[in-house]
Amino acid sequence: MKSHMIRSAVTVCLVEQARRGPFVFHQDLPAACTAAAQLGFDAIELFAPSAEHIRQLPLRRLLETHGLGLAAAGTGAGMLIHQLSLCDADPARRRQAEQFIAEIIDVAAEFQAPAIIGSMQGRWNDQTDRTTALSMLSESLGRLGSRAAQAGTILLYEPLNRYETNLCTTLQQGCELIAQCGSTAVRLLADLFHMNIEEASLHSALLEAGSAVGHLHFVDSNRQAAGLGHIDFTPIAAALKQMRWQGYASAEAFPLPDSQIAAEHTIQTWRRLFGQSAD
Repeated sequence: MKSHMIRSAVTVCLVEQARRGPFVFHQDLPAACTAAAQLGFDAIELFAPSAEHIRQLPLRRLLETHGLGLAAAGTGAGMLIHQLSLCDADPARRRQAEQFIAEIIDVAAEFQAPAIIGSMQGRWNDQTDRTTALSMLSESLGRLGSRAAQAGTILLYEPLNRYETNLCTTLQQGCELIAQCGSTAVRLLADLFHMNIEEASLHSALLEAGSAVGHLHFVDSNRQAAGLGHIDFTPIAAALKQMRWQGYASAEAFPLPDSQIAAEHTIQTWRRLFGQSAD
């Protein structure tokens, strides 16, 4: 792996139900690793059906062959396939949700990578009010953060936009939540697509969140590859450099016009902003 302060990653989705989702590469892991390495990415971010599925993949061999790291592993299949969430009114379902995430934490940690909690945070509804849902979520983050720490990694919590959650939609709300969860191993995933909807200033939100940010979804306003929408990335890059932030800028974006071109646009924008010539 390369030693940039801000490293590049690209998403690979192996979940059939998410075939239309915002992931640059879909289904073919060997081909995705080959393409990522040829373009000069540092790592892949993996969205798989389960921890067991990840264990059955030739993942370590592929990463070592191509000189790639694992930036993170998503858990959203728990919601997408099994409708599991951390604020379900049913305690048994919440335990299932935690177990699903815990297993992905463990397998990701074998690659020194964190798991991501995004859609599995769930929503409050007529069965669970917002205060109760946030309390449930905070308690789960605390337990799962401790699990991650024991495994030698961190846990990523992702605030989503208002159309995807009614819990935490801004980095500030995310900071307040993880400060209450009781685990210092929980960090925020700052997704620029969600932030572009919810934040008054992406630059200021990042600076205010500071060291709480553990991962970045590097994507444009239309959820296409960075450089294909209207986000001004220059102040975002300035904020991250001012923070002396270290982590992955990972492309969670639609494969438009196709996977290869989306990946090319991403790495070109990343090099312009964060590559060695931009230091």
